[in-house]
Amino acid sequence: MNISVLGCGRWGSFIAWYQAVYLKNKVINWGMEGQPSYEVLKNTGKNEYVELDSSIELSCDLQYALSQSQIIIIAISAQGLRGFMQQVKKYDLSNKKFVLCMKGVEESTGKRLSEVMIESGVDKNDIAVWVGPGHIQAFTAGIPNCMVIDSYNEELKKFLADSFKSNLIRFYYGNDIIGTELGAAAKNVLGIAAGVLDGSGYGSLKGPLMARGANEVGRLIQAMGGNFNSAYGLAHLGDYETTLFSEFSHNRRYGEMMAHGAKFEKLAEGVMTAKALKKLGEKYGVDLPITNAVYEACFESNAFSSGDGAKNCMQIILKLFERQTKSEF
Repeated sequence: MNISVLGCGRWGSFIAWYQAVYLKNKVINWGMEGQPSYEVLKNTGKNEYVELDSSIELSCDLQYALSQSQIIIIAISAQGLRGFMQQVKKYDLSNKKFVLCMKGVEESTGKRLSEVMIESGVDKNDIAVWVGPGHIQAFTAGIPNCMVIDSYNEELKKFLADSFKSNLIRFYYGNDIIGTELGAAAKNVLGIAAGVLDGSGYGSLKGPLMARGANEVGRLIQAMGGNFNSAYGLAHLGDYETTLFSEFSHNRRYGEMMAHGAKFEKLAEGVMTAKALKKLGEKYGVDLPITNAVYEACFESNAFSSGDGAKNCMQIILKLFERQTKSEF
């Protein structure tokens, strides 16, 4: 099978490695010329996560990468998807199937990423999402995990999950694309909250954070037409360990450093997702106290300029304890 992976950062380079090394597919890994992630791979053949297998073809020619494969995997920043698709759709996309390997909600519109693809001119039956737990550092060390593939197209979903499975990744068929996408995006917001707790010495509160966080996300999923129980699947609750506890989690690390008044410089998708989910909560009339607290900590607490980030962030989180008593379920 010919696979083109668009994006050669952390996740894109891993997917190219996985497709080539574990699945023995013919892989093109595309990156933008001049971007550090592409230049590092071009000049050294590796990055801090993977070493490109000799069978992987690295290219900065987008038209070529699109033309050589029917399966196109996209692994870029979630917030950059709409702009990127303006470049992609200039080329012939006939019979192409797109797999999104990002977790986020478009901040400016509140759209799920599959919706961004549809608005960019891709038929919804040609779109799938690949999400779920797992860190590259664990995968490349041979530590397996479970993930999920979901789609509007039942046949495409099953084909991809069956084709991509290995003894490193066990795939499940998703059955609620709204819940799968929202759950995958929202877990990054909870990761930031977990980092704030870690950075402030309140790590024991991560248990309640997980329980109430999944409940909160489930209510939003349900209000948007999905299944409440999707919040308890692999895309959301199943990804909590890698997002709320792991040393490799960018979102957890972002919150932890924010609590110390320091800025984490790598991509943490949960920041802009918190902004997007806050808007969705207001639009659909769903109370999202944890999401709103993370939004306030990220955008309104002056955590990075006050010199007292831990105090400011934790004051926001602890305001949740002042809420009116209610039934758990």
